[in-house]
Amino acid sequence: MKEKKALVTGAGTGIGQAIAVDLASQGVEVWLNGRRTEPLQQTLDKINADGGAGHLVPGDMTDPDEISRVAEQVLSESAGIDILINNAGFSSKVRSARYIDSQEWRDVMDVNTMGPAMLTRAMLPTMIENQSGDIVMISSMAALRPNVMAGVVYSAAKAGCKAYMEALQQEVKRYGIRCLTVYPGEVDTPILDNRALNPDEAARALMMQSEDISAAVMMAVSLPHRATVTEIAITATMPRDMTADVSAALTKQTPDG
Repeated sequence: MKEKKALVTGAGTGIGQAIAVDLASQGVEVWLNGRRTEPLQQTLDKINADGGAGHLVPGDMTDPDEISRVAEQVLSESAGIDILINNAGFSSKVRSARYIDSQEWRDVMDVNTMGPAMLTRAMLPTMIENQSGDIVMISSMAALRPNVMAGVVYSAAKAGCKAYMEALQQEVKRYGIRCLTVYPGEVDTPILDNRALNPDEAARALMMQSEDISAAVMMAVSLPHRATVTEIAITATMPRDMTADVSAALTKQTPDG
């Protein structure tokens, strides 16, 4: 892993932050992307404190122009990356198919599907030239088991990620590029704050943590190049009662009331 270069989107918090920190701890030079500079700086501070190397490349993954700018900056500074972690994403506040509007549908689709596809497209030429690379998509168990608690549009968007990665793998594996899709179940990250019913401490205590997902990603990308892990589904060991969560998701209720 030493001397490799990586770009991580959504690197300011949660899973993206955990992966960025873990990559840097293994000697990978990491470019950190997210919409807000302050959380990215906090991730960079963690990396620097551990003796790693990181760079900030703020940008909005829902804006094609911003995606192009971020890609150009990273490619200019790195001369091409080895590992792309498509992690940036968010869920809708309204979860029900009966109440979600077109703007919220479009926003969730853009950041979860369009953004990763356009960023990946920009990073592929140097990977193809080098006949090597890892493209990782952080999807969701909602892609495999769509459900109202995750939300109708989030489930659809993450299922779109699954289809995209399967098609991408067929296209780029001949160039030595590995494609991994990760399907986490409930993880205690800030994305939960968008739920109609915000999980309490007891519920969050049963969930996975960001470092659990990062550990799975690190296992896959650190394998010898001859071996590829294409999919990882990872869920919490202990079940919890989600009846109240589902009931809240079936209404017009949002975290704001």
